[in-house]
Amino acid sequence: MELYALLKLIWAALLCILFIGLGLMVGMDMGVGTLLRFVGRNDGERRTALNIIGPHWDGNQVWFILGGGAIFAAFPTLYATSFSVFYVVMILLLFSMILRPVAFEYRSKADSTLWRASWDWVFLISGFLPMFIYGAAFGNILKGVGYHFGWNGQYYQDSSFLSYLLNPFVILCGLMSVSLSVYQGGVMLMMRSENPIYSRARTYAQRGGLLAIMLFAIGGLFISRMKGFVLTAPVDPAMPANPLHGQHVAQLAGGWLHNYAAHPVLWLLPVLGFASMTLGVLAVRAQKAILAWWSGLGCWIGTIGTVAAAMFPFLMPSTTVPDQSLSIWNSTASAYGLTCMLVVALIFVPIILCYTSWCYYVMRGKVRTADIIHDSHSY
Repeated sequence: MELYALLKLIWAALLCILFIGLGLMVGMDMGVGTLLRFVGRNDGERRTALNIIGPHWDGNQVWFILGGGAIFAAFPTLYATSFSVFYVVMILLLFSMILRPVAFEYRSKADSTLWRASWDWVFLISGFLPMFIYGAAFGNILKGVGYHFGWNGQYYQDSSFLSYLLNPFVILCGLMSVSLSVYQGGVMLMMRSENPIYSRARTYAQRGGLLAIMLFAIGGLFISRMKGFVLTAPVDPAMPANPLHGQHVAQLAGGWLHNYAAHPVLWLLPVLGFASMTLGVLAVRAQKAILAWWSGLGCWIGTIGTVAAAMFPFLMPSTTVPDQSLSIWNSTASAYGLTCMLVVALIFVPIILCYTSWCYYVMRGKVRTADIIHDSHSY
């Protein structure tokens, strides 16, 4: 295999890892924000929940930045096209992400019930909406996106942004992402809180896990019946990054299952997803919060891995002109750029992992409401 093709595969794998890290770490924080008004029945309890993720939430956003940066640098054609297709959705995402740090800093600045209750709603919206959009994005690319390129490479959008939000499968995928986020957030609260927050978080973690199992199964039925995209002729993996020529694509019913039929070992990925969700729910019921947290990692690996295995090598299929669908082979940066970024990633990603692990280790233990309400430096 040529070096350029190998680099494309490596960066596709790294992109999956970044998406898994984003779902796990950012989803955990977003889940706490979504649950804030439900696990905390008074101001002290809500402040306790916020201070559980307070030392970590901004560091966890690194995964969000890494994911966007990796697409920008490793898959520039995908970055430009997807951010244009989903422009309005991206604006909604950015506004919700901007409100989140403001809510952390300003919620407890005024001793007013109305003031703090208003920011609590901001936490719910800024926790629910980004995770819903995250899951909905996967649903959209599985359904296919209405766009094409002109003869000169000019991008044209052929569908309204409303069609990317208002269809049952996309809504299902968005709720699937939110349910895993609620599960992970609930488990995090179990690990670091005491009753009554602990028992409430345990309840919502179980509900999130059970809902995720049901939605994952229903989503699988959708995918088995929807039209997927398949290559109808061999392609050169080291082909130039030009979506205008070099591949022939057809849209076929059940097309997303072709890779599973050709390589049955890939079925281990959805099995991992179901097994991890089930184990996670059982661990929550048994009050094994640490085991439940690591089961959450298996949930994200299983779900994102299932989608990646089904779509390979496609990144964002085109329903208008399937031959112009963006894939791993035709939308990457140059070999030189991928090589330089790989060196940087091999240095800094382990540093990020080690630093994050150290922070969680140092700031382990229970957060108690009695300590928070008398601490003027807490959120």
